Amino acid sequence: MTGPAKLLLLVAVGLMAATALLLNRLKAAQNLGTPGVQVVAHTLYDEKGALAATNAVFFPDRVLAFGSKDVPITRLELDWLPKDTTYGRRLYRAPDGFEMLLVAVLMGTDRTSIHKPQQCLTGQGFGIERQEPLIVPIQKPHPYDLPVLRMTATREVGMPQGAKLRQRAIYAYWFVADHEITADHNQRMWWMSRDLLLSGTLQRWAYIGCFAICLPGQEEAAWARMKEFIAAAVPEFQRATLPPTKPLAAGQTRP
Repeated sequence: MTGPAKLLLLVAVGLMAATALLLNRLKAAQNLGTPGVQVVAHTLYDEKGALAATNAVFFPDRVLAFGSKDVPITRLELDWLPKDTTYGRRLYRAPDGFEMLLVAVLMGTDRTSIHKPQQCLTGQGFGIERQEPLIVPIQKPHPYDLPVLRMTATREVGMPQGAKLRQRAIYAYWFVADHEITADHNQRMWWMSRDLLLSGTLQRWAYIGCFAICLPGQEEAAWARMKEFIAAAVPEFQRATLPPTKPLAAGQTRP
C-alpha cells in the first residue's frame, strides 16, 4: 500500500471512530422526550388473543356517531418493531356501516419504530395512485391547521366464483411529537436529528394514520367523512397543537 493510500485509510478509520464515539456519547447523554399523544394503561392483544401490551396510545371509544372496538396488534409488528414501541388501534363504525381504522405507532428509545407509512398500504396489496398534502382544520383547544398527507390507492380482491372486486382506499397520516407536527417523513427525521444534537433530547415521535375503504367513485365522499372524523377525534388524544390559524380574509378558503 502506498503512502497516500495508507494515509487515506488512516483518516477514514479515524473519522469512523470519531463518529462512533460521538454517537455513543449522544446516546448516553440523551433525554427521552414527552409524547405528543396521550398514553394510558390499556391491554392490547395480538390476533391469537395473547397479551401484546399493557399500555397504549389513547383513542376515544366514540367519535361523533362512530362506535369502536380494539383491533389486535399483528404478531409480525410485535416481532419486527422495537420492544418499547407503543401502539394504538381502534376500528370505528358508523350506524350506516361506514368504517375507519385509526392507528398509532409511538417510538420509545429506538427510532426504528416508525417507518414510511406507504409501506402499510403496499403491504396490504394496494397500489398508491395519488399522494397530496392537505390540511384538516382542528377547533380545540384552539383553531389550527393539522397537516396530513392523503393517499388514494387501489387493489383488487377475489370474490366467489373467480370474480374480482375493485377497492379504493383513502389513507391520511401525520407525525406528532412534543410541540411538533408534520406530515413530511423527511421533515420529521430532520427535526429528530436537530433536537438530539441541539438539546440532547430524543423526541418520542408518533405516527398517526386513518384508513377507510370505499368503492370507486366514492373517494371524495369517504374523504369528507374522514376529514370530519379526524377533526373531532384529534383533540381527544393528541396533546401537541400548532399555533392558532389566522382568520381568513373575505373570499378566501382553506384547502
